[in-house]
Amino acid sequence: MPKQDPTVRVTNWDETYLGFELEFAKLEAHRCIQCPAAPCVKACPVQNDIPGAFLKLENGDVVGAANDFRQTSNMPEICGRICPQEVLCEGHCVVGKNNIPVQIGKLEFFATDYQRRTEGLPRRAASPPTGKRVAVIGAGPAGLAVAEELAVRGHSCTVYDAWAEPGGILLYGVPSFKLSKEIVREKIEFLRCLGVKFVQNTLIGRDRPFSELVHDNDAVFIGIGAGIGGRLKVEGEDLPQVYTATDFLVRGNVPPEYRPIEMRSPLEAGERVVIIGAGDTAMDCVRTARRMGGTEVTCVYRRTEAEIRGREEERCNAREEGVEFLYLTNPLRFLAGAEGQLRALECERMELGEPDESGRRRPIPVPGSEFEIACDTAVIAIGYAADPVLKEPDLGLELDRAGLVLIDRVTGRTNLPGVFAGGDDVNGADLVVTALADGRRAAAAMDRYLCTSVAG
Repeated sequence: MPKQDPTVRVTNWDETYLGFELEFAKLEAHRCIQCPAAPCVKACPVQNDIPGAFLKLENGDVVGAANDFRQTSNMPEICGRICPQEVLCEGHCVVGKNNIPVQIGKLEFFATDYQRRTEGLPRRAASPPTGKRVAVIGAGPAGLAVAEELAVRGHSCTVYDAWAEPGGILLYGVPSFKLSKEIVREKIEFLRCLGVKFVQNTLIGRDRPFSELVHDNDAVFIGIGAGIGGRLKVEGEDLPQVYTATDFLVRGNVPPEYRPIEMRSPLEAGERVVIIGAGDTAMDCVRTARRMGGTEVTCVYRRTEAEIRGREEERCNAREEGVEFLYLTNPLRFLAGAEGQLRALECERMELGEPDESGRRRPIPVPGSEFEIACDTAVIAIGYAADPVLKEPDLGLELDRAGLVLIDRVTGRTNLPGVFAGGDDVNGADLVVTALADGRRAAAAMDRYLCTSVAG
């Protein structure tokens, strides 16, 4: 799929990928050999009928292909853009065993975008109202999927979210150069037309008690994600020019009126920016830093590229945009200048030893290898943990040692009657598509629960 030229795209926030032309998309879909086993479908968390969609697409029925994706996915135009297809559907493509795999994600992106631009998002007919009320906590992928599926089934859904605008990570965490915010807003408007209500700037557990939500509704879904950024716990981490990934991405990518008050002050990244971490969030940060005027943007990672759990495509895009990668490099402390401003990151060289519990080779410090990287801004992008709001003991909600919600993996049920959960607050920091899959499974189970209570 063609992209903006790197020298041009670092000057704007438009999407990097420009989309296929119809004839090229048809040719690419024709590369699918329609294998009966369809391992690509089995590798997709939402079980998209990829061969069926591509058969329609190669015959020119683009809208039919898009509708095939919509049968199993609530956000195919989003998943086609940001899913790691190389380890999911494309990673299991039979064509890919002896050739380049079919570009499944880019074709999903093309077909659903074509439909969205020519016809708009197809409306879904809702069943007659059941009189049952559902509260959804969190307006991210899992919560939005639950709200859509239950609204279609006739249940009244209200989504509560702490941010100023609905969309969760899709709006606040994914930069516009990967996913246009207009696409997220179109989806929210689509849900409003289904009757879904949104209550923003409301943190459940702080602004409204969780117990009250359970009492006032027939069912509750928890989809708050895992939004607490990891910390290094090193000297100088509290300097004002050292940001968490979420803080940096929100300030860099989201209009001030959509941000919390504490994030509305302008962010001056400076010319020299260091990002610690090398996963997909780190790539979002390095590419954001380039668009914010960073001329020397450096990614620091303590292992090698072979150990990174993130998209190679995103690292390629970052390199094209002028980002430098320093592997086998471990941060030790942030150094302040005479006026208390960040001036450098002190690091040490690493070498790889035997594999650790993650299965990756353990990084080991090289004695006497300390050095400094001059920087104006630093961003810590080393993963996310569960939100402590659910750790309140009086909730009675069962959590694991990491603070993640314990559920029945088939239904999404928690230990509390009528309370379900899914997404990153159950799985830890994971994918948008796995959150969608959780939401769809939970919605089906919640519908059965609500209908049973109606019958009772």
